[in-house]
Amino acid sequence: MTSADSSTSAGPRLLGPAEVRSLAASLGLRPTKQRGQNFVIDPNTVRRIVRAAELAPAGETVLEIGPGLGSLTLALLAEGHRVTAVEIDPVLAAALPGTVSEFAPGQASALTVVEADAMAVSAEEIGAPDACVANLPYNVSVPVLLHLLAIAPTMRHGLVMVQSEVADRLAAPPGSRTYGVPSAKAAWYAEVRRAGPIGRNVFWPAPNVDSGLVAFSRRPAPETVATREEVFAVIEGAFSQRRKTIRSALARWMPDRARLDAVFKAAGIDPMLRGEMLGIEDFARIAGAAHQGQGATPDQ
Repeated sequence: MTSADSSTSAGPRLLGPAEVRSLAASLGLRPTKQRGQNFVIDPNTVRRIVRAAELAPAGETVLEIGPGLGSLTLALLAEGHRVTAVEIDPVLAAALPGTVSEFAPGQASALTVVEADAMAVSAEEIGAPDACVANLPYNVSVPVLLHLLAIAPTMRHGLVMVQSEVADRLAAPPGSRTYGVPSAKAAWYAEVRRAGPIGRNVFWPAPNVDSGLVAFSRRPAPETVATREEVFAVIEGAFSQRRKTIRSALARWMPDRARLDAVFKAAGIDPMLRGEMLGIEDFARIAGAAHQGQGATPDQ
């Protein structure tokens, strides 16, 4: 038994600082900032993340993005969950099954590794996960999360670790200082909330930013005749000039002011509001009114 989890005499062993560094050395790996590689070296932290994810006791199929050396992967497997791990680094992807076989031999069959870029991974590659639990690469965390929510409708809930400021933006409600494009787009898919902070000293190497947990629970998209792409175009336009009214901010989206005013009237939206005051249902009504011909076809 290693020092990583000496309190556990049966079942999977988790990775501590010595094990993480030993695995990295055996692979000739030096964490790169380009791929956002900061490996969790504290077993208690990964246990906390799994508990906070509130996964079903009977076990779920969990999508993990960027498993790295396997710290969180082992914690998920230890609780009886099946893990589909998406890893872009070919060295890490190839090594993960061996690590699981060594530290959690009884759970090795519950792991599926997909070597792919999470920004472009397909629905066919990830199957039908029930949940997502991941330490997302911080430099692409928002587009990765939105991509996964779009391609995996079976993913009912999840918990992801991101940069603290990004966590604030994802969970921000309308009217708050941090509410913006990530908040509104995430709200299309799910209810999102902050689920706690994560200290810097649980990582190797320690990042120069604070981290936070974000929990989400999927909900039905707003009822609208517009497509998701049309709604997202409205959101992007509304925040392109944050300090302006929604009427001014959407002038490029729909240059004909008379038709734009007709859209606002049909949607029941005050054009003098700023975009930061509108919720996802409001953006969906604007896009729906435009889609139904209340205004001109949006100029995108």
